Amino acid sequence: MSKKHDPIPTELNYDGNTRMLKVSFDDGKSFDMSAEYLRVFSPSAEVQGHSPASAKLQYGKENVKIDKIEATGNYAVTIFFDDGHDSGIFSWSWLYGLGINQDANWQDYLERLKAAGKERKATQVVQLQ
Repeated sequence: MSKKHDPIPTELNYDGNTRMLKVSFDDGKSFDMSAEYLRVFSPSAEVQGHSPASAKLQYGKENVKIDKIEATGNYAVTIFFDDGHDSGIFSWSWLYGLGINQDANWQDYLERLKAAGKERKATQVVQLQ
């Protein structure tokens, strides 16, 4: 009996104008995730803490951009954000989970922001001519 593997990306394409990362996987699923979403759900200890109770709510990241994405072995990427955050290693399974659970994660994030008395500011869309 063969063991089913975790989905592996077949495409990672970042659009700097829209600040969206498109990730397509070998199971046919594809997700568009904003730089803000990826930043506030970074797998780093700085964001996630060392337990759920020590996770740090990220806010004020509406206009964050991705500066670069580097392969980390053959199992992940490191995303370098323009606010200096670069310690999150996004494994394939983490990226897949973010994609599959994007709607629920985002709703939970908005509720946590509200509970903390924080608001998202309007984002600035930059149009290149």
